[in-house]
Amino acid sequence: MNAKPIYKSPAGKNEIMALYDEVLARWPVPHEEIFLPTRHGDTFVISSGEKSAPPLILLHGSASNAASWVADAAAFSAHFHVLAVDLPGEPGKSAENRPSWQGLDFAEWLEDVLDGLMIEKTALVGISQGGWTALRFATHRPDRVSKLVLLAPAGIAPARASFILKAVFYRLLGKNGGEKMNQLVMGNQVMHPDAVRFMNTIMAHFSARLEKEYVFTDDELKRLTMPTLLMGGTEDALIPVEKIVPRMRKLLPHFTAKIIPGMGHALVNLSGSIIPFLNA
Repeated sequence: MNAKPIYKSPAGKNEIMALYDEVLARWPVPHEEIFLPTRHGDTFVISSGEKSAPPLILLHGSASNAASWVADAAAFSAHFHVLAVDLPGEPGKSAENRPSWQGLDFAEWLEDVLDGLMIEKTALVGISQGGWTALRFATHRPDRVSKLVLLAPAGIAPARASFILKAVFYRLLGKNGGEKMNQLVMGNQVMHPDAVRFMNTIMAHFSARLEKEYVFTDDELKRLTMPTLLMGGTEDALIPVEKIVPRMRKLLPHFTAKIIPGMGHALVNLSGSIIPFLNA
């Protein structure tokens, strides 16, 4: 749990929420907005696609929210019942408390979300911290995960020390530091101007978590017996893909890796590669 507010000011929170509402107003497919109670606070979910279709849970990264899936929402919704979920303690509409990264809090949280949605088994797609959350749940309840897609996931190898040092330094620089942090994350990836504005607004008004996160053991990762796809960029400033892929290949029986040359940490518009894997 967090003792300090996650936003730097009430006005800053309102500015972030206003931009979030703008994205929801132009969500590319019909959708429903749901709040679910969990052991770790109320959770916001964007539901789209046919409810009779196979379920697909989307988990965003740190210092972000479910709006980050807007570019892929239509493509995923054509095949799946899509549930884009706001992680607790991040700049979205879920509870502002921060469950521990060291225990099973996030596994409990996602289990409560699935129970609330009446989903017994589902595919998971998670990016960065969302990938870590997917791993935490999938290693705890592999029986409830049909397929796993990890986009530049945390928790398989420690984050690059150079990134952590820059993150601490940039945090001292206020708004300019937040923008530099986003540039580091985006790398050479071309982002929509509205997405950049949203990311910069979040970094200006939100206090991101800088705690040391849990790295999964070999025994935990061996529980991932479901088909697993990992995607990462060769220019990722945060996640050492070159260390992650060999470890996963050694431990997982049904593992596929797709490494994208020149791509940084901001992996977007990848539904064209993910959907065939999920539908196979």
